[in-house]
Amino acid sequence: MPEKVCISDEFLVRDLVMSDTFTTSTTTGWFSRIGDSIKGILFGLLLIVISFPLLFWNEGRAVKTRKSLDQGSNEVVSLTSTTPDSANNGKLVHLTGEATTEQVLKDEKYNISTQALVLKRTVEMYQWQEDEKTETKKKLGGSEETITTYSYNKVWHEGRIDSSSFHKSAEYKNPMAAEQSQSLTADPITVGGFTLSDSLKSKLSDFTPLPIKPVGPMPETIVGKKVTVSDQNIYLGADPSNPALGDLRISYSVVTPGEISIISKQKDQSFESYTADAGGKINMLVHGNQSAAAMFEAAHQSNKVMTWVLRAVGFIVMWIGFGLLFAPLSVIADVIPLAGSIVGAGTSIIAFLLSLPLSLCTIAVAWIFYRPLIGIPLIVLAVGFFVLLIVKLKKARA
Repeated sequence: MPEKVCISDEFLVRDLVMSDTFTTSTTTGWFSRIGDSIKGILFGLLLIVISFPLLFWNEGRAVKTRKSLDQGSNEVVSLTSTTPDSANNGKLVHLTGEATTEQVLKDEKYNISTQALVLKRTVEMYQWQEDEKTETKKKLGGSEETITTYSYNKVWHEGRIDSSSFHKSAEYKNPMAAEQSQSLTADPITVGGFTLSDSLKSKLSDFTPLPIKPVGPMPETIVGKKVTVSDQNIYLGADPSNPALGDLRISYSVVTPGEISIISKQKDQSFESYTADAGGKINMLVHGNQSAAAMFEAAHQSNKVMTWVLRAVGFIVMWIGFGLLFAPLSVIADVIPLAGSIVGAGTSIIAFLLSLPLSLCTIAVAWIFYRPLIGIPLIVLAVGFFVLLIVKLKKARA
């Protein structure tokens, strides 16, 4: 088994080559770890600084979106006809009807043609993919060993995986993809007497697979590769049953004409985004027959989910930031690995107990600014967490 050893002032690196799996062992000295942890303090401070405006902005975004949706649900006019009425021009309208087009979409290169709202070509390339697994072990004296295992497998993947960032980029190099995915959208797409705007057309997403039925002869080779056609895809390569690096397979999917529901501002015989007083924009399209109430309810639920996701992100960013501030303490204690683990667990708990009330305070201040009746109770809750933190610190000192 070939072995490669490289030694530097700070650490030792050893690569063990085993088929398509490589294990790298890196040992970092105690003083180097202390230096790295001190450098991490600046990054930790940056994360903490970022977390406050992120949490505050998210609450403002949530309130603006909720107010805009509430205004929209109160003002929306549900149309009973797909014939434009000038009396509704400039109003927020809800419309359900059959989205149709007369245009035939065609991928000229492969002679694939169909009458559809959207035709999408998906190109996958057979290429290398790197998987990375890392395990860290602390050693007596404060040093730390990091064992990283890199494994390489050939997979079908849309687009090209950037192999320049691979650990073994020279040995596992992906070729450039000879073809690219692309999407064709019909123009115009109409619903009765209305024509969909580009922004609404971009929301068409109910794709179904399209069987491969070329409307003309398919060339024997494309981009220097043999062409094999099946019902599921077009294969570019020597042998579909034994793919080689750089082989391509191409499939198609379509959005067919069908019933859609729209909530948008009527602009003559078309639509544009509706801007509410709070500043939020409303421009919705869903597939199928849905009432205005159902569409607004779904939008409210989506807003709630996004709000909680961004709250979690802001809290975690702050928690990581405080963790980096306290990291030197656990590294110093790592002279005895068990002691370092205990100190690390303690600093993580303290970072959590600091981040939680500070996040709540930030959210509460934002709610006091945007919705005071909810913000004040949150302030009280945050103060309670601070009191709990102080009690725990006094017990720890004792």
